[in-house]
Amino acid sequence: MEVTATDFKNNLGYYLQLVRTEDIWIKKNGKRIAKLINSNISAVDSITGILKGTGDGLINRHSIREERLSDNALHD
Repeated sequence: MEVTATDFKNNLGYYLQLVRTEDIWIKKNGKRIAKLINSNISAVDSITGILKGTGDGLINRHSIREERLSDNALHD
């Protein structure tokens, strides 16, 4: 989700509740200046949670890692 810095400042409590379920990008003058994330959820877990709803449900930490490593090997 993207919000303006002013909206974020005026509705801080709302966005602190919302960050429990999704990351929040804060924008100022049309540019992203910060990202608010839930520190209790790892980035891999959040990606895995998003991807589980797609395909055959076989997405897990290991398959994400393998895909990332294979992509890096192609760019070396």
